[in-house]
Amino acid sequence: MVTTQTVAAGRYGAAEFEKAVLATKPKIAVFDCDGTMWSGDAGYGFMVWSMEAGLVSRNASDWIDSQYRLYRAGEVSEAEMCAEMVQIYDGLREDEMRHAAAEYFRGHIEMNIFPEIRRLLERLNADGVEIWAVSSTNNWVVEEGVKRFNIPASRVLAARALVKDGVATSELLDVPTDEAKAKALVRAGVPHPDAVFGNSIHDAAMLEIARHAFPVNPTPALEALAASRGWTVFYPESVLQDPKQ
Repeated sequence: MVTTQTVAAGRYGAAEFEKAVLATKPKIAVFDCDGTMWSGDAGYGFMVWSMEAGLVSRNASDWIDSQYRLYRAGEVSEAEMCAEMVQIYDGLREDEMRHAAAEYFRGHIEMNIFPEIRRLLERLNADGVEIWAVSSTNNWVVEEGVKRFNIPASRVLAARALVKDGVATSELLDVPTDEAKAKALVRAGVPHPDAVFGNSIHDAAMLEIARHAFPVNPTPALEALAASRGWTVFYPESVLQDPKQ
């Protein structure tokens, strides 16, 4: 009789995690955002908030809501959904988008930043590490959020639409998810970052190109990949207390 046994990924405690990261002496570190720096999906949350706030027209709201239902049913791809969640702001002024992103992040996401990640980033910044943020969430929300970690907008690779004469358009410039995250880093001149941090299977490609991969708060699919790759994972304390985060 043949039996199979699932091998679980090893886990860091908080102190072990920080020590392991710092021991690699990274010069360049790359972080996913939603689920990695903070709990929750800021991209989806901002979309819902902006619709409820009347930032998006009723027709656009109804359309994106139906698309999101298809996405949840597996009929719309991750890349397509992330792209459409940027394109719905076609025609809005960029300064209005940045103001909205700041209001949303302060009120809905900032309190969800993982303290362990905040502390780690403080250490990395103090050591002069070049830090990048890569996310499939729109760049307005990501750029606002990572200000808390002293990451400049010039080191943010996020879902982005062309802005023309101060107005957002539906023309996409980038939608970094899955393999596109790794490709975006290569285009930015970061083909092999020293350390990469991500929480989902959509971060797998950029974790693979890292000299040291650090899955944080991993989804089941990413934890399974971590076990097969020998990557040790880290769960922030707030996630261990409330696994629904």
